[in-house]
This record gives sequence, C-alpha cells and structure tokens, in this order.
Amino acid sequence: MLYATHAVVDLAAIRENLAGVRDRVGDRAILAAVKADAYGHGAVEVSRMIESTGAADWLGVATVPEGIELREAGITLPILKLSHAFPEEVEAALRADLTLTVVDADTIDQVAEVASRLGITATVHLKLDTGMRRIGSDPSEAVGLAGRIVESGNLLLEGIFTHLPISDTPEGDEFTRDELARFLDAAREVGEAVGSVRWVHASNSGGILAHSLEGLTMVRPGIMVYGYYPDPTTPRTIPLRQAMTLKSRVTFLKRVPAGDTVGYGRTWTAPVDTWIATVPVGYADGYSRLNSNRGRMLIGGRPYPVVGRVCMDQSMLDLGPTDPGVAVGDEVVWLGCQCDECITTDELADLMGTITYEVTCLVPPRVRRFYTD
Repeated sequence: MLYATHAVVDLAAIRENLAGVRDRVGDRAILAAVKADAYGHGAVEVSRMIESTGAADWLGVATVPEGIELREAGITLPILKLSHAFPEEVEAALRADLTLTVVDADTIDQVAEVASRLGITATVHLKLDTGMRRIGSDPSEAVGLAGRIVESGNLLLEGIFTHLPISDTPEGDEFTRDELARFLDAAREVGEAVGSVRWVHASNSGGILAHSLEGLTMVRPGIMVYGYYPDPTTPRTIPLRQAMTLKSRVTFLKRVPAGDTVGYGRTWTAPVDTWIATVPVGYADGYSRLNSNRGRMLIGGRPYPVVGRVCMDQSMLDLGPTDPGVAVGDEVVWLGCQCDECITTDELADLMGTITYEVTCLVPPRVRRFYTD
C-alpha cells in the first residue's frame, strides 16, 4: 500500500548524471558511490540500474554489510569498500567478493592471512592520506606498503587512492592541486617499484567538476550521481538533474483564529484568521526540526510556509486567510518540483545549516521509495 509520505526516485536522472560524468572523464573508469543506501535513494535499485545499463564500472560502499546486501541482490559489478574492514569482517568480505581497502601494515597482514587461509588471491586498494587526516598512510610510506602487499603472496595490488577534503570550493583549489601532485608522485613511485597499478583514483564529485583528472585511471562520483552539487560554489561543469522527489498528502484542514498558537511550544501565533493544513511529514521522515517556522512545502504548485514546530510525524502549513482551494488528500511536495515551483536540496540544506548530502541521507526506510525510469 502506498503510504501518504513517500519518495519517488528517478533512475533516468541518475543515469543521465552518470552519462555527464562519462562525457567529462573520457575513458577513465567510474566508481559510483552507493554507500548510505545510495545517499538515501536505495542502493539495491540504483545499483541494479547501473549494472544493467553500464552507467558505471564499479560501486563503492562504506561497510561490509552494505556490500554483502548488494551481492545478495545479485549485483556482480566490482565493489570497493572505501575504508578498511575490522579484522572480524575480512573473511565475510572476501567470501562476498568485495575489494578491500588497506591503510597500513596491520590491515595488509590481516587481509593476507585470511586470503591465505581461504586459498585465494584477494585484490586490495591502498589508501593514502594526502590531507584528509581520516584514514590512510602517508605518501612517503606508499612504496614500502606496496612492496608488503606484493610480497604477501596472497594479495593483488589493484588500486591506489586518496580522498580530497576541499575539492568542492574555490578556496581549496591550491590545496587540491598540491595534494593531487603528491598523490600522483607516490603512485608513480609505487609503479616503478612494484609494477603498474591498474586503478589510480582520487576525484570525488568536487574533483570531477573542478579539477584536472590527469594521471587518474578512475574517478569516484558521489553526491553528483544523484543530481546534487557538493557545494553551492562548486563549478557547474556538468549539468545535473535531481533524482529524488519527496511527497505526501494533506490530512487535515483547520480554521485558526488570530492570536491562537500552533504546535509544540506555541512558537507560532496566527497574525490573522487563517487556514492551517496538517501534513504527515516530520523529523522521523527526515524533515528536520530545524525547518520549524522556516521551511515551506508545495500544494498545487504554490509554496506554503511551515508554521509551528515540526513534529515527529506531522507538520503544519499556513495556507493564508482566504480559502486556498486546498482539500484533504491533495498532494504535497516537500522536496522536488510541482508545476513550475521547486524545493531543492540546496534550499533545505541552507535552512538546516548543513550540506545537500545530509538532506537525502536523513530520509529513513519508513519513507518508502518508488522508482521511475
């Protein structure tokens, strides 16, 4: 049954966004990040579309269970776990044919030991830290660690990569250029020491949109896959189409007299007699409480302000003093377009004081996803 509050994910938009990436990066491979349930869009359905259409060549996940879920759904594309696994996860990851990230001598040895016990050769990607200071080894250690991988006898060094912390804003241009240069120097030294490494990758969405790809053989688009730019200042070098629309319906209409308050805490007072619509969308649906008395939703292509505090499961809209022609059951859009009016992830992120990534990742499983193509 279709619950009133639901998400519509446009798989064609995701495919078009990846086609734009393909046009920009040429013959480089594309790893599409589908971690965090494809940034809230549904990892299994998105990955199935990517695999069936060839829209990308690899998939990227954050956790071993995320990768196993894709394998159990029948996905056969290469899957890279973008951070190292806990020791107790390594065997399950290798049995699921996940490609693991290694970050130091300990993680190399852990994967090598399990691979030896299973009687397999495991492919790994070596993560370097060029400025993020999150995970990864210093570029000066790259040759030694690469040698350790090759000498293990049970590992294949298939990739080497870094992550760019400030590639999405103009003020990060010089820093990003410098760290890319250091990374590529390290990758070249590794190749000279142990032989060519097939996948050399660094560029996230900001890197793809704003920086040189020279020397890279693979790129890793994330947020841009789903139609959102990583930062309002990121160059729009690839046109993107927002893939998610969040919808609900009006459940109740009430005439509220001037001077009456609405919602928890009595934070909004009606300045005049007005119509209030109730919508079953709240912070348990991913509509942040920070949108209280600030956000807006669309009914019939017209924007109406959110008044009072956003509740766990419901929000209220001020329809104005005159009969708005709104009825119980009318469609409400709280992210996306209706007629000629749109509410974007940028708008919601600005209201919440956050980034576009968080807007869609906050949408929980109870908001059922439906797919169009």
